[in-house]
Amino acid sequence: MTFNSAKEKFIFYNIPTFLFALLPLFLITGPFLSDLSLVLISLLFITYCSIKKNFSYFKNKYFYFFLIFWAYLILNSLLNNLNLDSLKISFTYLRYGVFVIATVSLLEFDDKFIKYFFYCIFLCFTILIIDGFYQYFVGENILGWKKSDNFRISSFFGDELILGSYLSRLWPIFFGLSIFFLKKDNKLFFVLIIIFILSEVLIFLSGERVAFFYINLSAIFVILFSNKLLKLRLITLVSSLILISIITYFNPTAKERIIDKTFQQMNIDIGKEKKKEEEEFFIFTEQHTHHYISAYKMFLENKILGVGVKNFRNFCDNEKYKISNLSCSTHPHNTYVQILSETGIIGIFFLIFVFFYYLKYVIKHVYFKIKGKYFFSDFEICMLSGILIFLWPIAPTGSFFNNWLSILYYLPVAILLWSIKKNF
Repeated sequence: MTFNSAKEKFIFYNIPTFLFALLPLFLITGPFLSDLSLVLISLLFITYCSIKKNFSYFKNKYFYFFLIFWAYLILNSLLNNLNLDSLKISFTYLRYGVFVIATVSLLEFDDKFIKYFFYCIFLCFTILIIDGFYQYFVGENILGWKKSDNFRISSFFGDELILGSYLSRLWPIFFGLSIFFLKKDNKLFFVLIIIFILSEVLIFLSGERVAFFYINLSAIFVILFSNKLLKLRLITLVSSLILISIITYFNPTAKERIIDKTFQQMNIDIGKEKKKEEEEFFIFTEQHTHHYISAYKMFLENKILGVGVKNFRNFCDNEKYKISNLSCSTHPHNTYVQILSETGIIGIFFLIFVFFYYLKYVIKHVYFKIKGKYFFSDFEICMLSGILIFLWPIAPTGSFFNNWLSILYYLPVAILLWSIKKNF
């Protein structure tokens, strides 16, 4: 990137980097400010490219693949059960691909601002930990917002029970950037270890079972595939599990939501005899199971194109697809199931391709590791562990097209691509 004046640099570099650095804070406030920031970053970057008549930043295989997927979403919306909501989601989905390219380009020009992004995450995690534990022990947070029930801690997210989701999805980025910027002899590093441990405990206390699974999944990934982070990640993981064990000993209600209720909702009650009609096994919960069956029925009747982008909610009440009163929702609560039912075989091909492309490079890293080398740096392994959270197929998820979640999907992708390009 080149700038002809201080004003031009302020508009096309300073403003986007300022917005990017504050993304962790904006994500706490909800989807509006975070999505607005992403849109502005994308628009300013496209404007810059138009003024400079230079679109070479977009000439790479990752963006080409994204463009094909985006074009398919638009085509699907136009040809398949046309509605304005579906069209709006498909057309505006381009912003995520542009955001990734813009972030990589800005970091290539000057990567100093990633440090401000790191400090913003550091501040957000610290505040959420203080407020979250205060809410856990007192019953309300520092703003007076009470717990929604005995099981759930939400801190500044209020009625939106996504504290665990926020922490677990940003945790790999935070951990990776901490290693990237700070040496082990730095005084702040000890504080970070405390934050790492307490944030994992807070994810457990949030009552978000999927978030708790994700943080452990990313931990196992880092432990298995990193070079020098095994010991540190084991220390933080084991320490958090010890703290969680102590908390559940004195307060069993924390365990009830994560463990006992999970088995109960899956209709698994060890040691209890059941009648034949009670022997049905549920995938996560009865409600999730009925979502999945309903979505699968939609796919069977619409194999190529599905029922249309964001159209599960419009068809789940149809008698052909309805399983029970629990069948219907805004989405089927699993990314792969949603893509399959809403965009068909063509749509699911893109997601499966990305999954196997990801798997290919993980296997390549393992091959290098056996040879005593490393294909990815430890920092990149942390980003890959964050991407794994999105690609993992067996877990309940939010909507694939949710803008708040999509930002968290694409953040580690952007940082990873920058790091790979830089190291290459």
